[in-house]
Amino acid sequence: MFNLLTKVIVVLTVITTTYSISGCTQKESNSSSIDSAKFANDAHWLEANIIALDSPTNVKQVTLHSTLIDGMEVMTIFRAVKFPARLSEKFPHLSHLNAFESKELPDVKRLLKSKNRVIYTPQGSSQQTTKLQQYGAIDHLYTASFDDADEINDFGASVLPKEVQFKLWAPTAVSVNVLLFDKNKQPLTPAKLAMVEDNKTGTWAIKGPASLISQYYQYQLTLFHPATDQFETVTVTDPYSLSLSRNSKYSQIVDLTSVATKPLGWDSHSIPTVEAPEDLILYETHIKDFSASDTALSNNLFKGKYKAFSETDSFGMIHLAMLKEAGLNTIHLLPTYDLSTINEDPSIAISLDDSMTKVCQQFPELSACLNLETNETLRQKLQSYDPRTGDAQALVEKIRGNDDYNWGYDPFHYTVPEGSYAVDPEGINRIVEFREMVQSLHSKGFRVIMDVVYNHTFASGLAEKSVLDKVVPGYYHRLNIKTGAIEQSTCCDNSATEHAMMAKLMKDSLVVWARDYKIDGFRFDLMGHQPKSAMLESRKAVQQVDSDTYFYGEGWNFGEVGNNAQFVQASQQELSGTEIGTFTDRLRDAIRGGNFQTNAEKLRFDQGIGNGLYVVPNEMQRGNNQQAHYNNSMDIVRLGLAANLKTFSFNDINGQLIAGTNVLYGGNPAGYASDPADTINYVSKHDNQTLWDNHQYRLPFNMTSDDRVRIQSQSLSYALLAQGIPFLHMGSELLRSKAFLRDSYDYGDWFNKVDFSYQTNNYDVGLPPAEKDQDNWPIISKILDKNGNNDDVSPAQIERSANIFADFIRIRTSSALFRLRTAEQINQNVQFMNTGPQHVAGLIVMKINDVNLGDTTKGQLDPNYDSIVVIFNNNATSQKISIPQANKYKLHPVQRNGFDDIVKQTHIADTTVTIPAYTTAVLVR
Repeated sequence: MFNLLTKVIVVLTVITTTYSISGCTQKESNSSSIDSAKFANDAHWLEANIIALDSPTNVKQVTLHSTLIDGMEVMTIFRAVKFPARLSEKFPHLSHLNAFESKELPDVKRLLKSKNRVIYTPQGSSQQTTKLQQYGAIDHLYTASFDDADEINDFGASVLPKEVQFKLWAPTAVSVNVLLFDKNKQPLTPAKLAMVEDNKTGTWAIKGPASLISQYYQYQLTLFHPATDQFETVTVTDPYSLSLSRNSKYSQIVDLTSVATKPLGWDSHSIPTVEAPEDLILYETHIKDFSASDTALSNNLFKGKYKAFSETDSFGMIHLAMLKEAGLNTIHLLPTYDLSTINEDPSIAISLDDSMTKVCQQFPELSACLNLETNETLRQKLQSYDPRTGDAQALVEKIRGNDDYNWGYDPFHYTVPEGSYAVDPEGINRIVEFREMVQSLHSKGFRVIMDVVYNHTFASGLAEKSVLDKVVPGYYHRLNIKTGAIEQSTCCDNSATEHAMMAKLMKDSLVVWARDYKIDGFRFDLMGHQPKSAMLESRKAVQQVDSDTYFYGEGWNFGEVGNNAQFVQASQQELSGTEIGTFTDRLRDAIRGGNFQTNAEKLRFDQGIGNGLYVVPNEMQRGNNQQAHYNNSMDIVRLGLAANLKTFSFNDINGQLIAGTNVLYGGNPAGYASDPADTINYVSKHDNQTLWDNHQYRLPFNMTSDDRVRIQSQSLSYALLAQGIPFLHMGSELLRSKAFLRDSYDYGDWFNKVDFSYQTNNYDVGLPPAEKDQDNWPIISKILDKNGNNDDVSPAQIERSANIFADFIRIRTSSALFRLRTAEQINQNVQFMNTGPQHVAGLIVMKINDVNLGDTTKGQLDPNYDSIVVIFNNNATSQKISIPQANKYKLHPVQRNGFDDIVKQTHIADTTVTIPAYTTAVLVR
């Protein structure tokens, strides 16, 4: 029950899962979608002799009309049949269509290289014509056997003992050439090699002399392209590129086993290991954010570069060393494959420390360009603005297309390091610098995980940065079943990893990163848009070159593939038991409150004040719905601390024994995991507002700065002390702010700054960009005004927050009880106190006993402790809780000797424990 004397209120923002799609917007998506103005595009060529069509049932036959490149026309009759059961299983989203079969077909592979239409005449109606989606027939003809295209393992440019080989899968192309260039991008002699197609696999190949090594190349294809509805000759880079020129206009022939591509000691350097995935602690890092503002680098050219991770005395590396000493063991890198939207030429790309003269040469219309001061930098100009205005964001918005910043969810080439993070982006230099970064992090004791984005591309059609859709048009992307337009539910042009050769491209790319770059695991963007089978096959392939790799990602269930509409997804519930981890929005929302995109004022003042479980001074009356949300959040937090297991049972807030699968989250089971490695626990990451900014939206105006800092630390403690795998957003321990910006993917170093010197958290540096947050400007201004100085933090507070964060890492790594490895161990060892109707509000009490369910000859899981009790007091006041035999417990030695003086005030009596406000206390026996 609530203590009426303290006038407290608990509020949980409505648990509604929202997804901020990373890094690419539909405005930005550089696609040339199929023109559906003249004809529909709802016919599907599913096998060589089967076409499916959304036609009236009285249509008994259709005609496939094929126009070859030489103008020859071929007519093929398909007659109505029952939709085959095998195809209903393979294409469930098409099983409602009518099927048509042809018994005698001409050369189907030749027809796939044609301009194709389906013509039919419904009874009593005029003739209808529709375009044809061909992905099914392509897969059937080229990947259904055991020795065809998807068994080929040497696509791209391969360096052989005495020659170079080029291979490109392009089954719909009429002709393919390799265009050859020297290191200055001038045509070689000969300038072109004609490739020869293997009709069985649809693969074009040619060999050239060994002298081509380190030279550049492109492919030239002649094919029918639906973007223009005619035959085109296109020039494109290699989708299997291993090296690129600056700005990725040319692929480079390279041997990744060559000494020239490796830093000294690369082949023999030691790679840190963990005994089990549950031992991982993941620290999400953006390469540019890490060092762009670091003033202690040995060379300013290393700002925002791979080389910053080889420093020893920079502020960033000193901070990482401190976290490593505490037990942090894994650096998660935001995307660092070749990106589309950052100009790799530093003379053109605008950085924060460039002069305003350079800015104004590109944007002379800017008002900021009037009366320029001598040598004024972009940083200085932004610093000169009143932070309570929109001036800073307006300037950032204007130039962001030309700056040197992006999160990287805009894939260009999947298997080449990004050039803008290299001091020298040309050719193999970026490869060497990337490997130096990995080797340096390994040498410092960190495993390295890479963020990958195989669910969409940045461009399609004939756009400049389209690659896959120029090589096999209409195949690599998922098309709308009615219009044929590329689906864009991910943000951009959705790829189709349900198609065999897109799944293979993903698998082959991952193997290169694991084998040739020694990447220790992968985080998959919008993994739920990919088939579970493709994920499992990819992991199996990677495990053959790196047995202890770990896969995890966003298992969100939405879009055209939602609820397994087109295949069994790699989603939260479907991946249960696979030990492919998925981010859990359950714990996140229950701790800090749900995500929101706009209309923050309505959330604050209609639903009440409060952050998830946090109990704060009342600013309004709590309604019944808010009480229900609070009740549900208490149970969701308990379940989240037990790794969101389906089978975990506990007494809920009403005193009823309940299993995880029966706890509801937005109408879905909150318990979806079958193994702790299925669960990635977090309270913030790059998406949405930072944890600090999220809190400021919801905390009361009169809350002290110290209490705000304590709430930040406590929120992070949930992720670190929960069963499963903790995931931590770089800088959250430094109270990192992005000035309330909810989606900072392309908004430069001004809003994305991280200060590892502990001097500032980047709060209140200007209203966030209007495109993303203008609707929130009134409430942001009100918060900044009414909070006074309560939301400002000092360097001392930032440093204390960082050290308390490190203490929680030390606590996690101090005991195997925080890292239980099976559902059975968690079900046996983890229990919760303070449950049922008489619970103390805002108080979560977790007890972990040491019962070794494995080989009893090995003794305890933790030889130091028989039992651990973790008490999370989310209240504004200290709380007393009854714990049997409390006097046998002591405050964890890390906290007894640590950096949090307030937790040391925890008082333990015979059967009770009194815990200070906004405190997480860990007691050990």
